[in-house]
Formats: sequence, C-alpha cells, structure tokens
Amino acid sequence: MNVQDISVGQYELVMYVFSFCVSAFAAASLFFWFGRSQVSKHYKTAMTITGLVTFIAFYNYWRLYDSWVATYHIVNGALAATGVPFDNIYRDSDWLLTVPLLLIELILVMRLPRSETVSRSWTLGVAAALMIVLGIPGGVSDGVNSTRLIFGVLSMIPFLYIVYSLYAGLGESIERQPDSARGLVRLARNLTVVTWFFYPIVYFLPFVLPMSGGTPTTVVQVGYAIADITAKVVFGLLIYQIAVRKSEAEEGRNA
Repeated sequence: MNVQDISVGQYELVMYVFSFCVSAFAAASLFFWFGRSQVSKHYKTAMTITGLVTFIAFYNYWRLYDSWVATYHIVNGALAATGVPFDNIYRDSDWLLTVPLLLIELILVMRLPRSETVSRSWTLGVAAALMIVLGIPGGVSDGVNSTRLIFGVLSMIPFLYIVYSLYAGLGESIERQPDSARGLVRLARNLTVVTWFFYPIVYFLPFVLPMSGGTPTTVVQVGYAIADITAKVVFGLLIYQIAVRKSEAEEGRNA
C-alpha cells in the first residue's frame, strides 16, 4: 500500500479507532476479572476467560496502534511514509487465540454436563482456529486478488459449521437453561452469529463495491475494529449477566 493511497483523514480515523479499542479492551478486562467476585464458583472460569479474551485484544490493538502510527507521519499537513510497513498480523494472532475462546466462554457459562462441555469445546474450538488459519493467507495478501478470494471462501467452510453447531447442536441445551438466563443465552448465541457474519462482509466488501485509494484499507480496519468490540466486549457483558443470573438462581434453589 503506497502512501498516496491513504489520506490524512483516513489515517487519523484508523488511528483514533485503534486508540479507542485499546482503552475499551483494557477497561473490559479489568471489569470482567473483578466481576468474578459476583458469580458463583461454577462460572469463575468463564469470567476469567472472558477477561483473557479482551486482554489479548488489548495487547494486539496496542501493537496495531503502534504499527499504524509508525508507518506514516504528517508533514506540513500531508501524509508521508516512514518506510516501516504496517504489520496487520497482530490482528490474525489476536483472532487465532480469542475466537476459539469466545465459543468456550459460551459453553462454560451454560454449565453443560462435563462430557458435553469437553466435546463441544474441542470441536468448536478447532473449527474456529481452522477458520482463522485458512483466512490468514488472504488477509495478508496485498489488495483485492484471487488469493484473498480463494482463502476467504475456504475459511467460510468451518465458519458455516460453527453457525450450524450453535443452532442445531446447542438449541436443546439452551432450552434447559434457567428461565432467568435462557433469553440472555439465546441473545449471546445470536450476537455471536450476527457479529461473526460481519467479518466476512468486511472481508469481501472490496470485491463487491468499487473502492479506490485508501478506502478499502480504511473500511477493513475500522470494520474489523467495530466487529471486535461487539464480539468481545458486548458479548463479554452478556456472558457476565448470564453468570450473575445463573448464580442467583442456583443460590436461590440452595437457600
């Protein structure tokens, strides 16, 4: 990507969005980890993982911010290249760790039978990791090309399997959740699917809409950031609420 492809406004927009993500993920990690004291022992692991997801995102967005700032600087109101390439691999390393953990969060907070928890955690976790690995060659390729298209399509295969599993596989288990938490579990499941569909939309958007200059880069970076905040922070808040409600329901039954 040449410096003339990015305008000053686009450069600053991506920089400010990255900065916001760093702050949001850091605050979310502290909230989720301190929130462990508000749930019963059965859900503390889920809350620990929830905070771990946002902490990993915090670190990688911090590195993305630093890399973006190091790639360009503004001289006399114009953008100039520093010669340091923008390292987008931090986003892929984030997803490779956090995407499987997001599914495990949901499974753990549902408190399924141990055998089902282990089985679903492994199958969904491996499918999520495979989805990210298949998408990496396309994500790091330069511009809109056949490599990006082919690997994007391949990564959709495990993605669609995950969507199928969340509805067909977990549907009955969700119906067994306590009344006070069942609606939130459904919402968390639906939010996961809707948010994760946003990622391929952003990925394939440059193929669908004609974009020039720095617009494709800006759309992808900002779009992924919005999706990450929703998929990790908003989803994490739902996991927290589910854990609190289920803890209260179980304590009420044992009282």
